[in-house]
Amino acid sequence: MIVCIGDILDQANADRIRDIIGRGSFRDGGATAGVAAGLVKNNLQLAPYDQEYREAVELIITKVRQNLMFQMIALPKTLRPPIISRSNTGMGYGVHIDNAMMGDPPVRADLSYTLFLSAPDEYEGGELVLEDTQGEHSFKLPQGAMVLYPSTFLHRVDTVRAGSRLVAAGWVQSLCRHANHREILFDIQRLQRSEFEKNAKSAEFDLLTKTFSNLFRLFSEV
Repeated sequence: MIVCIGDILDQANADRIRDIIGRGSFRDGGATAGVAAGLVKNNLQLAPYDQEYREAVELIITKVRQNLMFQMIALPKTLRPPIISRSNTGMGYGVHIDNAMMGDPPVRADLSYTLFLSAPDEYEGGELVLEDTQGEHSFKLPQGAMVLYPSTFLHRVDTVRAGSRLVAAGWVQSLCRHANHREILFDIQRLQRSEFEKNAKSAEFDLLTKTFSNLFRLFSEV
């Protein structure tokens, strides 16, 4: 399931993050790629040991975790610190797949996200392209919006033809490993919200809550 979430960052927080990032230093992104991915990775990344990186990432993770839609879809257990990536004119990232495990201790990457820190009119090209059984899906979202997708997908970033593309790319270990389980639980939560908005705490709402809780108990890994 691919989901776009439009309100991760408001304008004030997007501006604040970009101001922080603007004071930091960037390095060759290929240094963090594996052997195969390194052959197709051509971008810059905010140096992970800089104070600016820590400040920006703390604010990004806080805002991501606070977003209700993100919580409902991802059912997050652990969020890996995102990479702050800049792709200038001529840069991009060829077809690759994210590592299954990241960090020490290892965190399983169930979901990946791209949080757009640049506005679409700041660069040409640079679309995130996801590949699934239905074909290719291209994304270039407004500033502050996120595309959230299973880490099992091949994906790429098309070459930036003009301007500069700035994003945060992160990973989530979910309390539910399987994408189909997360989709079922997300659908039930949407029904819960709809029923509560219409009829408050009705018998139908209580039954949906029971169903969600019992399925979550069945599907979850702690």
